Amino acid sequence: FGVGKTTLAQLVYNDNSIRDYFDLKAWVCVSNEFDVIKITKTILESVTSQSCNKNDLNLLQVELKENLSGRKFLLVLDDVWNENYDDWTKLRSPFDTGITGSKIIITTRSSNVASIMRSVTDYPLHILSNDDSLFMLAHHALERGDFIEHPNLKEVGLEIVKKCGGLPLALST
Repeated sequence: FGVGKTTLAQLVYNDNSIRDYFDLKAWVCVSNEFDVIKITKTILESVTSQSCNKNDLNLLQVELKENLSGRKFLLVLDDVWNENYDDWTKLRSPFDTGITGSKIIITTRSSNVASIMRSVTDYPLHILSNDDSLFMLAHHALERGDFIEHPNLKEVGLEIVKKCGGLPLALST
């Protein structure tokens, strides 16, 4: 969609105060293929900073549990599409070993995915207003938040804003 889900998650993930709050952080781009073994392996490799040859889900999850046990972690699962509750249940079992304050952030376009995976309410992102869109366009195109130094470009900017439909990704592109 381009409303900024991944960008918002990246801002949270890379924030300095977040770095100090969590013992471990992991980011996994999930996309269309929700392969529990592959995702678990990627999380484990991110947590341990080592490659892993295992392809057995149980062995991967045991090792992941050991690495998360007693630690506060942040996990981002970016661009999740899978709406299968059983897959989510299989994937999440190692995360119960983290201490209070551990968080999993999921970005998705699907309200069904959000309802299946959530333990707290979701935070839907919306398109930008015309004013915010114009500000963002000016920021990216002119390196400032307005058209004061280039008033002749404002009309073109308004047309671009209209065509981008309030989507931050379209505006920044």
